[in-house]
Amino acid sequence: MPRYDYRCRACGSTFEVSRPMSEASAPAACPDGHDDTVKLLSTVAVMGRGGPAPAPPPPSGGGGCCGGGCCS
Repeated sequence: MPRYDYRCRACGSTFEVSRPMSEASAPAACPDGHDDTVKLLSTVAVMGRGGPAPAPPPPSGGGGCCGGGCCS
């Protein structure tokens, strides 16, 4: 069953609620009983058979507005 993250606007706590996808947009009260909550966007980790993908290499060259070149 999917878990959804919420934040309480009254007390600032964050909490999870497990519920069917058909009830994903239903309101949820915080554990302290406050009704003023907002659903948070969740990040999803997707892994293939080989495990997590390797981290991308660090950018090469200098920074700046031209992608490493010198601007005049």
